Amino acid sequence: MIYRSRSHSYRELPLRMAELGGMYRSELSGVLGGLTRVRAIQLNDAHIFCTLDQVAEEAYGALEMIRSAYRALGITPVRHRLSLPDAGGKYVAAPELWQRATALLTEVLDRSGLPYEAVAGEAAFYGPKIDVQVADSAGRESTLSTVQVDFHQPEQFDLHYIGADGAKHRPVMVHRSIVGSVERAAAHLIEQHGGAFPAWLAPTQLVVLPISDSERPNAEALAGRCADLGLRAEVAGPERGSLGARIREARLVPYQAVIGAKEAADDHVALRLRDGRRLDPRPAADVLARIGALVGAHSANVWEDEVSS
Repeated sequence: MIYRSRSHSYRELPLRMAELGGMYRSELSGVLGGLTRVRAIQLNDAHIFCTLDQVAEEAYGALEMIRSAYRALGITPVRHRLSLPDAGGKYVAAPELWQRATALLTEVLDRSGLPYEAVAGEAAFYGPKIDVQVADSAGRESTLSTVQVDFHQPEQFDLHYIGADGAKHRPVMVHRSIVGSVERAAAHLIEQHGGAFPAWLAPTQLVVLPISDSERPNAEALAGRCADLGLRAEVAGPERGSLGARIREARLVPYQAVIGAKEAADDHVALRLRDGRRLDPRPAADVLARIGALVGAHSANVWEDEVSS
């Protein structure tokens, strides 16, 4: 309806519209499960209106966005599926459009170099799709991300654009969902990482550990510098227990900055990494700059090997 609200030229295409939208499904109680299958979801969705010549590139770009997001989130898919109709399902009766859409998605998968398998009966009612499958610890598989080619709905909604020849032409829609529903993505991340999220995604990225109350002002100042850099930090002081107890409590936090009397005097921190590595005391400014760069790059590594000790 947004697309149809005004006329469009071929020069505007591809036109991409993205949203994080609410969706509600009347799921039966027997199929509900945690955050993986719920009745109310927030869906990461986008619709791309394009010409026929642009479909393959847009679908390929969506697949590359999914791969990039998975690298940053630390998600490993179990397989890629080309979801096709079967003989018994309720699908749009348009064999020629199905063939064209299937050929385009096959071309995209072949170009990507990803192994995939074609599975009948898993298509959307209006067209085939690429499904990116993930699995939980029990081996149960679910779809997290999708790329779909849709010739049907532009026809149903009588969508068009003005081509270079001045005539009306029908656009093609590419549906893309990069990380699926927020709920299912969160459930998979919690299970896969056990709460130890990539540093850029962790709720608390750095915890400052003053050895005694004497170092608390330095610890508070360091947390403030983190906030100025856009990093999420908190101070865990001696009132929360011994240093060892506080370190154990913060075991899922990517970075633990220990400040003793010497570090406070030199404006240094002794950094402990979540993976167990301990770095020699170094200037706080250097540490925060390094962490900020890794977080800003959405890196899956908590530290670069060449600077660890």
